[in-house]
Amino acid sequence: MKQLRFRTRLIVILSLFAIVPAAMLTLIWSGTVSTALPLVSGRGAWESVAASGQRAIASVRTAPLTAAQRQLVDAHERELRSSLEQARRYSFLAGRSVRLVAVVGLFALIVFGVAASRVAGHLSRQLSRPLDEIVRWTSLIGEGKPLPPPGQRPARGAPEFATLRGRMREMATALDAGRRRAAETERLRAYRESARRVAHELKNPLTPIRFAVDRLRRQAPPELRDTVEVLAVESERLERIAKSFSAFGRLPEGPVAEVDIADLLRHSAMASLPPGIELVTRIDDDLPPITGHYDALSGALSNVVRNAVDACDGKGTITVEAHAVRNGVGTAIEITVADDGAGIDPAELTQIWEPYVTHKPGGTGLGLAIARQAVLAHDGTVDATSTLGKGTLIRFVLPVEPAQTHRS
Repeated sequence: MKQLRFRTRLIVILSLFAIVPAAMLTLIWSGTVSTALPLVSGRGAWESVAASGQRAIASVRTAPLTAAQRQLVDAHERELRSSLEQARRYSFLAGRSVRLVAVVGLFALIVFGVAASRVAGHLSRQLSRPLDEIVRWTSLIGEGKPLPPPGQRPARGAPEFATLRGRMREMATALDAGRRRAAETERLRAYRESARRVAHELKNPLTPIRFAVDRLRRQAPPELRDTVEVLAVESERLERIAKSFSAFGRLPEGPVAEVDIADLLRHSAMASLPPGIELVTRIDDDLPPITGHYDALSGALSNVVRNAVDACDGKGTITVEAHAVRNGVGTAIEITVADDGAGIDPAELTQIWEPYVTHKPGGTGLGLAIARQAVLAHDGTVDATSTLGKGTLIRFVLPVEPAQTHRS
């Protein structure tokens, strides 16, 4: 048997709760009135009184009476007849009133039933429509589909449903972020595994190659020196690539410690800055220390500064800023590195954090990927904004106390 819809069941239940007690009260009231009215009329008692009164009057009339006594007997007889007539009329009306009471009760029951059904329908709409909408939302959330936009008119209902919708939107946003983060974590894990293998495969032959190049430098004839130098340069480039792959293939290691972020910024920026590039620093003096890995954070900032230097093409200004902010959970430090270089095309901006994506000759595409990995390992966030012809800004937000203990 097909189950009735929730709204239909709700209407039936609410209607029964209202109509059944009303019908019972109406029947009880009608029966009580129908039984009580004939009793209240007293016709039987008045007829019995009238009969006995007539006999008494007839008996009195046989006795010798004075004129005054006879007048009193006649007046009593008239009053007795009048009372009996009134009792008969009231009894007649009471008999007819029983039907009227039944009709009025039935009409009242119908009116009350219609009103109850309307109220039940209104209440069911106020409950079933928002509930149907929320059930539909749960299906969308379970399937990973987006919820209707906030501007869309929701089903009307109690104010509590608006609060529930808001909480469901927050939950859907959190679940979506969790799904994306899990997918991103799995994707990066696969990238790291590939990077570890590539680094391992490169390091194994690189050591004998470097030894062979050093020996050739000492023993090769003059006409082969240029060839040997080419081998040396390319082997050094392969070694840098192997180090980059090795760095990307592992998360920050070792115990965490307090990191003076202001000192780290100044050191990393100055160490990565070539001549011809102007450095501007705006770092708060009272920045709290960050709990984390110094080497991983230093490498991340150095990679970002080196990218900014490459964007400036030998001349320009790089601005490094650091300020304490609130991130909704606690205190965090916002770090920005801005350059006034060529900028990045908006279509390519979302790809700069991807491993192996590079637009520099000889680049590995791992610099910003390593920086992002280090920041995410400290429970931080990264983002970038850029304008073609004006420059690029990279932003890190690092919590002072990460929520998790980093793996060693």
